Amino acid sequence: MLRQGIANLFRPQNQTVLLVVTIGLGTMLLSTLFLVQNLLLKQVAFAGAGKQPNMILFDIQTYQKDSVAALVKAHGLPILQQVPIVTTRIESIDGMTKAQDQVDTTQSRPNWVWDREYRVTFRDSLISSEQITEGEWVGVHKPGEPVKISISDNVQRAMKAKIGTKILFNVQGLPLETEVASVRKVDFQRLQTNFLVVFPTGVLEEAPQFHVVISRVDNAEASASLQSDLVRRFPNVSAIDITQILESVDEVLGKVSFVIRFMAMFSILTGLLVLLSSIYQSKFARIRESVLLRTLGASRRQILWINALEYFMLGTLACMVGTGLSVAGAWALARFAFNIPFSVDIWPLLLTFLSITGLTVLLGLLNSREVVRKPPLEVLRAELG
Repeated sequence: MLRQGIANLFRPQNQTVLLVVTIGLGTMLLSTLFLVQNLLLKQVAFAGAGKQPNMILFDIQTYQKDSVAALVKAHGLPILQQVPIVTTRIESIDGMTKAQDQVDTTQSRPNWVWDREYRVTFRDSLISSEQITEGEWVGVHKPGEPVKISISDNVQRAMKAKIGTKILFNVQGLPLETEVASVRKVDFQRLQTNFLVVFPTGVLEEAPQFHVVISRVDNAEASASLQSDLVRRFPNVSAIDITQILESVDEVLGKVSFVIRFMAMFSILTGLLVLLSSIYQSKFARIRESVLLRTLGASRRQILWINALEYFMLGTLACMVGTGLSVAGAWALARFAFNIPFSVDIWPLLLTFLSITGLTVLLGLLNSREVVRKPPLEVLRAELG
């Protein structure tokens, strides 16, 4: 009996192929939706949890930095980061200027490498969002040696730089020659100050600069109180409460998610109609098989078991293929479209797999109920007219 049920799975019928394709595509669409949605929400959810920063104060002048820090502490808020920022431009790379670089069109660097303002900082240690991938980190400048800087990996690719590359910066009118000592992989998704170029301490301390203070507020009242005092005492300093931005992003993602979920469910419902049609079209062939089995002495329970096994294997095969394709598609979207870390949430995939497989079995059994409830001769008379 079981052998007969397994053989039914491999019948060369268009309805069976259509059934597998329909279930598989529906599973892939729904699973991809869950995976991509969770990946996107993870990128913003961490900022509102724990002790992640959500308040940024910037345009702080050097003579104001201690007073602003004292004001933040007076409101009972932590100083998570206090970072100096210096504005610079690039004059040359390995002695080659922009004009000289653009002459060689086969190896020219992107225009933004030359045209943008680089807002750099100086410090003696790495932060949590950085990791050295090449070279060696130099945190303190030694007099008499070249100024050894660290650049991010995306800037390295754009500059076509390597360890030892000479970069001449224009620090607001003052030329400063540097040497690439290390390359960092930087997680720019983290809500903290991240930089394309980092200088060691002992070089830019006297350069014109402004400061950024990163803190965290626990509620809207604390945020409003701090910003009110800040405007009164330091009108040039700007404050951004990132919590409001994250809430807006979350609201937009929620609406987009609803639309995608609606379209996905619409597709699934359409697929279920095709599934019902496919099952109905193959009904007569299954009735003949079931009548033959009953004539040979098979019990109702055995016939139901055979049909359940067939539909279970059809649903399982389709869901496995659909789930596998959804993981591959979500990985490709995360890697190439969103440029975010990829991870798999097992529970949504497992729930989708079990739900669609169970639904397939249920529909198949409902279609077979007439065969097992009536005598074989009565079923054949009804079907043959």
